Amino acid sequence: MNNTWTTRAETRADIPAIREINRAAFGRDEEADLVDALRADASAWIDGLSLVSADEDGRVVGHALLTRCHIGDVPALCLAPCAVLPELQGTGAGSAAARAALEAAGERGERHVVVLGHPTYYPRFGFTRASAHGIRLSVDVPDEALMALALDAAHPLPGGTVRYAAPFGI
Repeated sequence: MNNTWTTRAETRADIPAIREINRAAFGRDEEADLVDALRADASAWIDGLSLVSADEDGRVVGHALLTRCHIGDVPALCLAPCAVLPELQGTGAGSAAARAALEAAGERGERHVVVLGHPTYYPRFGFTRASAHGIRLSVDVPDEALMALALDAAHPLPGGTVRYAAPFGI
């Protein structure tokens, strides 16, 4: 099994594969529809921050998306969704895409990222409990599921309520 993944920004040709990865990973259309809606939202979408991981044959098998959100009034990024084809989950394909996305964001001068997800998965990338930084949502979620990351130590995480892009419906 290949445990070395090639990562790159999505291209137009990747869109059908990204849709299928999200549908397969989550077993429903909602996350795939969310990616499509975010791609169409000029206030949320940032070219170059939708990253894919591909196997040795170039087949796209994983996806990680960063879009614009705000923590209070401070611009930040939201990491969601992250997905891998079910048969390749646990192989590092998702981690490769997520790391590449976070690296690309840092290279662009982005400073903060939030994620609502599995509390045992995202700490491997440096995410910590958002509530420890005064970051919260306007809806109830398990405290350990909302996490945040400062991409630049010189700019600590701001406190405040996360405002997601409209397609999230939060």
